[in-house]
Amino acid sequence: MDRLPDQLVWEILSRIKKTADRNSVSLSCKRIYYLDNEQRQYLCVGCGLDPANEALTSLCNRFPNLIKMEITYSGWMSKLGKQLDDQGLLILSNYCPFLTDLTLSYCAFITDVGLRHLSSCSKLSALKLNFTPRITGCGILSLAVGCKNLSILHLIRCLNVSSVEWLEYLGKLETLEDLSIKNCRAIGEGDLIKLGHSWRKLKRLQFEVDANYRYMKVYDRLAVDRWAKQWVPCDNLVELNLVNCIISPGRGLACVIGKCKNLQKIHLDMCVGVRDCDIIGLAQKSRNLRSISLRVPSDYPLLLLNNPLKLTDESLKALAQNCSMLESVRISYPDGEFPSFSSFTLDGILILIQKCPVKELAFDQVYSFNDVGMQALCSAQYLETLELVRCQEISDEGLQLVAQFPRLRILHLSKCLGVTDDGLKPLVGSYKLEKLAVEDCPQISERGVQGTARSASLRQDLSWMY
Repeated sequence: MDRLPDQLVWEILSRIKKTADRNSVSLSCKRIYYLDNEQRQYLCVGCGLDPANEALTSLCNRFPNLIKMEITYSGWMSKLGKQLDDQGLLILSNYCPFLTDLTLSYCAFITDVGLRHLSSCSKLSALKLNFTPRITGCGILSLAVGCKNLSILHLIRCLNVSSVEWLEYLGKLETLEDLSIKNCRAIGEGDLIKLGHSWRKLKRLQFEVDANYRYMKVYDRLAVDRWAKQWVPCDNLVELNLVNCIISPGRGLACVIGKCKNLQKIHLDMCVGVRDCDIIGLAQKSRNLRSISLRVPSDYPLLLLNNPLKLTDESLKALAQNCSMLESVRISYPDGEFPSFSSFTLDGILILIQKCPVKELAFDQVYSFNDVGMQALCSAQYLETLELVRCQEISDEGLQLVAQFPRLRILHLSKCLGVTDDGLKPLVGSYKLEKLAVEDCPQISERGVQGTARSASLRQDLSWMY
């Protein structure tokens, strides 16, 4: 090893992906130890730091070129020693001049003061906060003022972030490309308009509302009416992920759906108020769409918006006609839905499958999909992955057709009551599938999955039935 040039040793170290292996190799000789110290760019620390600030100082001295740092205290208990505090973030700002990506998870002792320390990290471009209960909007604003290159911001369960001046400031900077706000109870869809011109740069948006908090406390019909009607310039958005959001015509996030000409991936999970015209507008504008995931809510919340409409086959037909690159389709319904409440019929689903090059198809509690639908999949030339969850209209007759699917490689069955070992018999010995995963299907046994795929697994937990 002593004769190898430094560049070759660095190349060898860069190919060692597991941190434990990297640590072991670095202890093999002094030369590799010091070269590893220079090259190491990512570090994940947390409960093992004790005493926290002193240990972090030692690590930062040893690895002077850190670019990415993750500090996580998941599972922390007081007996593990004191957590990293604001002084720890001051250490980071002083000892890590190249820091660009920082994640703080379950850091209960970090406050706005700590974020102000980080504001001196001029290269910081990505900040992810996951359950940091003492952080407020003031701290995020102070960091945004100092870190002019912030392009990625993730806030997850930051319950005390109530003010949104930081959104306005980031809107003026026009640097934000990836924004994720999940279960931050004081931030609503209507607040996103404060991003202003930053919408032009935004490429990814994830917005998730705490559904229990919403329905119990704040977001009623009057709150929706107060949202401003707006025009949102979101031409560069490529990924949109909305969970438990209210979609009101001409307001809030309804201004985003249907205006994203470069959108490639959309996920709408229990979004109340989504109508056919929203999906039709999306399909007509976003012709590069590659992935769509819809979890359709029940009719009850729609009554809160005085909107009895729900998604129908017209939405699926519009996707089929306009989105010629659509590769992934996921449709699901929540617990408690009944077959008569399903928005999409088999005809609409088949039109989508037949006209788009769908490689990945997933249905969860879609009662309209049955053995006839399975027969149609025999002509699906691109289908590689099929996931069926709680699809009770599928029987052994339909399951046996899987052997005729031209390119299917992965099959996942979960909580399907109508299928038995007999449905898998045509697959036994053929090894057509690369992977078969069966979960909680009471009539399929360990013997039934043996020999059906190169990798076959069975898990049985039938508690969901009782």
